[in-house]
Amino acid sequence: MATAIIPAYPILIPSSFFAIPVPDTLLVVTHLPNADIAQLLARDLVESGLAACVNVSPACRSYYIWQGALQEDGEVPLLIKTTAKLYPAVEAYIKQQHPYDLPEIIALKIEAGLPEYLHWVDAQCAVPGAPLA
Repeated sequence: MATAIIPAYPILIPSSFFAIPVPDTLLVVTHLPNADIAQLLARDLVESGLAACVNVSPACRSYYIWQGALQEDGEVPLLIKTTAKLYPAVEAYIKQQHPYDLPEIIALKIEAGLPEYLHWVDAQCAVPGAPLA
């Protein structure tokens, strides 16, 4: 008589299998010249509702050409979680507050992620133009 083999481990099914619709979420990246400015910008973005979460990363070295010369600067990266509908307001705020003439502002569309987290990001973000504290 044949016996069935039952695995001793759970079978994991990715959440994407269930096609749970998730909001359009972005990861916006910018770099600031020091931790004080980075922390202030991060707090303002979250308190205003323009971002659900902002990570202030440790300082890094950046190399780039500016006005024909090689530059080497210490910078503090920010990882900003927000929604696609708020991106124009986030970009405008960063551009207004940023000390650089030409700040790096890059938005990456989140193609996949934990649906509950992406819904949390959406719920935390306010409408554009929310007053800053």
